[in-house]
Amino acid sequence: MVDLRTRYLDLDLRTPLVASASPLTGSLDGLRRLEAAGAAAVVLPSLFEEQLALEAREVARLLEGGAGSLSAALTLDDYNAGPFGYLALVAQAKAALSIPVVASLNGVSRGGWVRYASRMEQAGADALELNIYYVSSRPGSSASEVEWHYLDVVRSVRQAIGIPLAVKLSPYFSSLANLAGQLAEAGADGLVLFNRFYQPDLDLETLEVAPRLELSSSAELRLPLRWIAILHRRWGISLAASTGVHTAEDVVKVLLAGADVAMMTSALLHNGPDHLRPVELRLRDWMDRHRYETIDQLRGQLSQRSVPDPATFERANYIKTLASRTPPRR
Repeated sequence: MVDLRTRYLDLDLRTPLVASASPLTGSLDGLRRLEAAGAAAVVLPSLFEEQLALEAREVARLLEGGAGSLSAALTLDDYNAGPFGYLALVAQAKAALSIPVVASLNGVSRGGWVRYASRMEQAGADALELNIYYVSSRPGSSASEVEWHYLDVVRSVRQAIGIPLAVKLSPYFSSLANLAGQLAEAGADGLVLFNRFYQPDLDLETLEVAPRLELSSSAELRLPLRWIAILHRRWGISLAASTGVHTAEDVVKVLLAGADVAMMTSALLHNGPDHLRPVELRLRDWMDRHRYETIDQLRGQLSQRSVPDPATFERANYIKTLASRTPPRR
């Protein structure tokens, strides 16, 4: 019998299949459906810094920034129930579920993060994910200043809570491996790779900047796959693969690279919570056919530290990829 048990953020999980933040995890009914389908843990939708500012009676400042700032903060309540409803959902989820419940905060400055991180812990969250979404558009901001924002938030939240703390990162850093080490030193217990930035589009009829939401595909797995393989066993922290995990084969790949868990969002939104059942079944089948009895035997077998040529995760892979593409014959 294949044993799929794993540990993530010092939490014991039945399998490495985690339902990450989405509308599915934003209601008690959705959370129950995910647990019944086999999710080993759930990450609640992020509570946004804009909502905390609004809750802290900063409506006037938001209005000064334009009506869109206020309406955006209010619209978010439909996504995650707002600050007070969010804490209620955490408490209800902990009472109703037998799997770990991970709360999530989205922002970049200290703001109300520390206060609400503590409240989420008090409400019963088993862990907290900091979903730091920061786009630096000011030419005067240096790379070190951007990283300082991340480290400042992590240090502040770490001092305020005792539950495990994960940081969801974007891939847009000049030295991600170095930042990972600094985040671990600042108090992060794990990294979620990666935050998927939603890029704006241009509407050619209305001549407006328009939001566009596109679900991920398995092709997007390669970016987190590379960095998980590079970071495996480097800083003694948990690693979660996010973005591009759709199939059992995707799960196997991130585990081989060194991930502790595989997080799924787009696949569950597209196929529904029951998609977890065949993924788990096929994961068990693959491990059985390849004679792996436990996740620990599988994890990191193809990380950068384990493969014969570690450079394949760096420049050598780039060169090999280009060389493998032969021009069409005329």
